[in-house]
Amino acid sequence: MSQAIISPEVLKWARLRSKLNIDMVAQKVNVKVEKLNEWETGEAKPTFIQAQKLAKTLHIPFGYLFLNEPPKEKADLPDLRNLSDCHFEDFSTDLQDVISDVKFKQDWYREFRQERGDDELKFIGKYSDKDSSKVIADEITEVLNLTIDDRKAVKNWEEFYQLLVKKAEEIGLWVMKSSMVGSNTHRVLDVSEFRGFVIADSIAPVIFINGADAKAAQIFTLIHEVVHLWFNSSGVSNIDFRNDKNSIIDIREKKCNEIAAEVLVPEAQLMKLWNKVLSVSENADNLCKYFKVSSIVIARRALDLDLILAEEFFDYYAYLVEVWKEAKQKMKNNDGGPSYYVSIPIRNGYRFSGDVLQNVYSHKLLMRDGARLLGLKPATLAKFAKEVGVR
Repeated sequence: MSQAIISPEVLKWARLRSKLNIDMVAQKVNVKVEKLNEWETGEAKPTFIQAQKLAKTLHIPFGYLFLNEPPKEKADLPDLRNLSDCHFEDFSTDLQDVISDVKFKQDWYREFRQERGDDELKFIGKYSDKDSSKVIADEITEVLNLTIDDRKAVKNWEEFYQLLVKKAEEIGLWVMKSSMVGSNTHRVLDVSEFRGFVIADSIAPVIFINGADAKAAQIFTLIHEVVHLWFNSSGVSNIDFRNDKNSIIDIREKKCNEIAAEVLVPEAQLMKLWNKVLSVSENADNLCKYFKVSSIVIARRALDLDLILAEEFFDYYAYLVEVWKEAKQKMKNNDGGPSYYVSIPIRNGYRFSGDVLQNVYSHKLLMRDGARLLGLKPATLAKFAKEVGVR
């Protein structure tokens, strides 16, 4: 078989970029580690078939392997992450692919909404960092029409999250949530890398939530990204509740955290409900059920409002880390989750999914193009349409 004259330097770059160790890549390409080492050092060359397998495994265009040097990749979105133990210096291949997919969909949706005659959203970019966090939080709460009665009406975090998504989409926002790249169950998104991102746009603003995160944590991330839109700012976030008041973090991120906390846990109500006789853990456990947010959000809010000491907060945080580890293991052992067809609009956004289907079945969009937008095969799109009653 003829050899593929690939660049050893590009091959090694692609493997390191993919976060896969050499053993894993060798296994996927079905060669010995020693052989892969020879390819990376230039002592040997793969066949064209093996080179194609390498490109697929490393999630790069086949042509990249023939470049003289690794391409200079530019981050698609501002990196606003501040998680202190984040081990990702650059965006992983998985995150980059998710961002690219969302941008591809956003380009179509923006054009569709413009042609439909949708108005620009007036609240996008309405405020700056100099404006009052309380004023912005009150406006977001009003625009979303979010009340305490809403919290009382839902049973759990999952229902509250779904309610927030519904309210966000009703005002013109677009919310996507997934725990993997496309529908590839082998490419699970890493919560330690990011919790969500937002791409601001006056016509088709989109929020992406990492579905691999805990349900309660997704609520704060959602509102955090909503706040970004009031500043017309885009970026990838990974909220870290451990930052103290004097931490050197992105000013905008700090502002968005502050506003999101006020939207979800209003200061006046928390001050009224906080019981000084009870411990941090007891207060957090009680109040997280009332506000429908995670207990760490309650504890962090209490710290920022001087209801507890920093030492108390960090002790409680350390305790929760162990609780989260146990919960994560239980999630791994639980195969439950929404059915496949139910998950499609969750992954792509409810209104976006509906608009794509309507365009396909009104013959304004080819079936194959609609399927591509939803990350489906044409036959699966037809079954999905039937499932939701579009055809």
